[in-house]
Amino acid sequence: MTTNAENGFSPEEKLRLIKRNLQEVLGEAELKKILQEKDLKVYWGTATTGRPHIAYFVPMAKIADLLRADCEEVLGEAELKKILLEGKDLKVTILFADLHAYLDNMKAPWELLQHRATYYECLIKAMLESIGVPLEKLKFVKGTDFQLSREYTLDVYKLTSLVTEHDAKKAGAEVVKQVEHPLLSGMIYPLLQALDEQHLSVDAQFGGVDQRKIFTFAEKYLPQLGYKKRIHLMNPMVPGLTGDKMSSSDDSSKIDLLDSEAQVKKKVKGAFCEEGNISNNGVLAFVKYVILPLSQNHEFVVQRSDDHGGDAVFTDFDALEKAFEDKLVHPGDLKPAVAKCLNILLEPVRRKFDTPEMKKLVSQAYPPPSKKKGPKGGAAGGESELSPSMLDLRVGRINDVKVHAEASALYVQEVNLGEEKPRTVVSGLAQVVPLDDLKGRLGVFLCNLKPRTIQGTPSQAMLLCAAQEEPAKFEPLGPPEGSAPGDRVYIDDYAVGEPEAELKPKKKIWEKLQVDLVANGDSIVEWSGHQMKTKLGPVTCRSLKNVSIK
Repeated sequence: MTTNAENGFSPEEKLRLIKRNLQEVLGEAELKKILQEKDLKVYWGTATTGRPHIAYFVPMAKIADLLRADCEEVLGEAELKKILLEGKDLKVTILFADLHAYLDNMKAPWELLQHRATYYECLIKAMLESIGVPLEKLKFVKGTDFQLSREYTLDVYKLTSLVTEHDAKKAGAEVVKQVEHPLLSGMIYPLLQALDEQHLSVDAQFGGVDQRKIFTFAEKYLPQLGYKKRIHLMNPMVPGLTGDKMSSSDDSSKIDLLDSEAQVKKKVKGAFCEEGNISNNGVLAFVKYVILPLSQNHEFVVQRSDDHGGDAVFTDFDALEKAFEDKLVHPGDLKPAVAKCLNILLEPVRRKFDTPEMKKLVSQAYPPPSKKKGPKGGAAGGESELSPSMLDLRVGRINDVKVHAEASALYVQEVNLGEEKPRTVVSGLAQVVPLDDLKGRLGVFLCNLKPRTIQGTPSQAMLLCAAQEEPAKFEPLGPPEGSAPGDRVYIDDYAVGEPEAELKPKKKIWEKLQVDLVANGDSIVEWSGHQMKTKLGPVTCRSLKNVSIK
């Protein structure tokens, strides 16, 4: 390993590289002290749950920074033991947290853990190859390689005798799926992530700012076991294409690492990128956190015709952001430039996975949804398993509402659902919800029920409400603040795929799914423990708790 003098980096320069594009550092004084004496030993971990997306290039860019700062990449139990016995220092560890993936509300079923860990390893190696990181410095550790050891297990038990239920739930609030009655596995998750710092023998942990509560949990509890407090390096959460956090469960918000060139172009073209608006702009964020840091010549080129000013070359993100804010760079020029850069990054990854062996691995790690079996073992009518993704749920604004001329118990509503013309919706709320509470408000509407005529008036959708039986009380569901008519509403982890064009009444799809829709103890709407959401966050009701949705 070269010294600081040999590689030309002073401690101050290494600090600059390590901190570049980070949102926050906990323990910066200790970081500066360590860099004066030696290279930083750090680990980055990822739970092997949903398929990695383009935002994974953000931590990959930081790993490249760490390598430039003379930090080596290491992982793999056998190599780990061998290197430690030889007395060599490990600088950076990449952890595939397969056990964490299972503990997080069983996002990765036990039988899929090995396949998903292998998929993550192959995919991340391909990503690192595409940005020129030398793979000979890379070995990988799986959580189950060391988290099942006697020493680690004893530390888990010791922590359980110190950690309160409140602290465990709080630590995992931004990372572990939150449900009304959480399993113990989800509360153990933060304990394991804290202990990983000790058992991987690192000075620092690197992750997204959404893990901050776990990091502060580790700082509080590791010293109580006699272990030192670690440094924590945090990346910002990169906005997705819809302007919200990029999510593996929302196909519209992300670019999959195996998406085709045409899919990348289409998704970037349809991304939220309002002219002059630099807030929650996922297209600009890609340039800042992925394209510019990974560009070999440190340039981002926006190709334009001479009529529009000709090509613009940016070497500094602030200059690009200012030009976009001042409307000197148009979204119609920015988007194709970003799509071109992303396709260059992704092409080596696509090539690596375009083999029978890799295609088989993908299908093993993420098998297609199971089919319902007919009486002879075949698929029942060729239909997929019942899923909330079949529901066409959207945000709608009630432009106007009046009592039905023929039935005093009914309201007739004119609803803007983001379509060319408003829809008429008839609901039986006239005697339970004040008219003034509906007019002008946003609600959640089921839009693919078969239209029907009620008391002579066609009804083309259904307004969803939280419903309390005793005493009878109804509250229309409330989309997150800032929602707009036509915004998609989905059940978390069930966002992939298109809804049914029309729900056939005989199949009773809505009726079967509706029984598991509730407003939980926090008035958040969920289906079987999975939150109902839009791109801006969870759907709620005003005050009702632990009631059904109708």
